[in-house]
Amino acid sequence: MSRLSDLYKAMETLRKEGLPVNEDLEKKANELEEEIIKKEILPVLSKTIEPALQPVQRELVLVVDYVPGQPLSVHLSRKRNFASELTDAKEMVLDPEVEHKEHGSHQDEKFERGPIRDISVTFPDGTIIAEKTAVDTMVAVVKKIGVANVRKVVEEQNLKFCKVPVISNRRDTKYGRSQKDLGEGWLLITHSNNVMKKNFIEKVSEALHLGLKVQLKD
Repeated sequence: MSRLSDLYKAMETLRKEGLPVNEDLEKKANELEEEIIKKEILPVLSKTIEPALQPVQRELVLVVDYVPGQPLSVHLSRKRNFASELTDAKEMVLDPEVEHKEHGSHQDEKFERGPIRDISVTFPDGTIIAEKTAVDTMVAVVKKIGVANVRKVVEEQNLKFCKVPVISNRRDTKYGRSQKDLGEGWLLITHSNNVMKKNFIEKVSEALHLGLKVQLKD
């Protein structure tokens, strides 16, 4: 939240000095606002609004109109396709919370950890990504491909590690420490062995026709 506050202050200082706020600053502010909504506000809304709406038996849309310094305004609509009329509207849906078995019962997911090997990923343009760890390589590859593109494949093919979508906008209660921040509210779970990481990258490559060459180094 402090990053966003600092950015607001910088933009306000520029305006006071009569200097223009460029598109990069506006874009960064928008991205940080969306990240906070996804990571901090959506989880709170999910826990409070969903239980409160349970008595309602029909579908509806609630539109929250937020203006700083003014009372919150909520509009109700029966039109489920109202977003199509708002050209700049973005749907923000929090991934469902994953339920994990208690420790000592059947484990959620087991995988064999083989010898520690790094991963090397080669792109058709000759770019080679081979970071010090397989986790760092996986993060770098996803960012180069584009988080939105990889998330689309994750959704279409239901790709998960330990029941958690490989790219998710919810911090998992059990495996949250292994979820790496990709920015804009997205998290990449890396709780997997390197063969699983390799298979994931290859599936994304095949789905997006990227022609990536993924190798496990001894």
